[in-house]
Amino acid sequence: MSEMQNNRRHQAQKELGLDNTEEELQIEQSIQKEELRQMEKQLRRMEIEQSSSYRTVLSIAKWMDKFCLDPIIGFFMPGFGDALTSVFAVPFIYVAACKVRSLPLTLAVIFNILRDVALGLIPFYIGDIIDFCNRAYLQNCKLIVGFVEDDQEVINEVNRKAVWTGIMIILFCVIIYYLVKLVVYVGSVISNFFNGLFAAF
Repeated sequence: MSEMQNNRRHQAQKELGLDNTEEELQIEQSIQKEELRQMEKQLRRMEIEQSSSYRTVLSIAKWMDKFCLDPIIGFFMPGFGDALTSVFAVPFIYVAACKVRSLPLTLAVIFNILRDVALGLIPFYIGDIIDFCNRAYLQNCKLIVGFVEDDQEVINEVNRKAVWTGIMIILFCVIIYYLVKLVVYVGSVISNFFNGLFAAF
């Protein structure tokens, strides 16, 4: 009897538009959770964009790559210049690791930095010429901005390549080690050549 009454009550509520079933409540709760999540995401984005470290990243990318300061320093200070300019990459790593808090993004940023250093270390100014085309700071800036602005295309691409990026980081560390040895060797050969030349006079 009571079951029949419940069914009639539900039917009457449905006809009056008052039927608040459990399914509808769950949908409503999930909508509220999604709205809350989007609001939190928006607040987090604003917090990152207003931080001094994020603004520093944008500024460094502009000066080092748009105004070509990175290849110019590398050209006038071969070898040492590349080590010096790589210091400016620290804010990028900080923002990726501590502000955005994404391991795949941090790996991608480190990989771009190491690749830039490796290319810059190629002797006889070949690396410096390549450095004009390889805009590592702008690449990293684009990745970070993509994550902050919730660009799903950028995020999915970086996440998909995370394991491969980790492997490439190890590979480029080895490459840089041998390139440094090569630069030191070439430097000593040139130095010995000029010392012998001047000693002859």
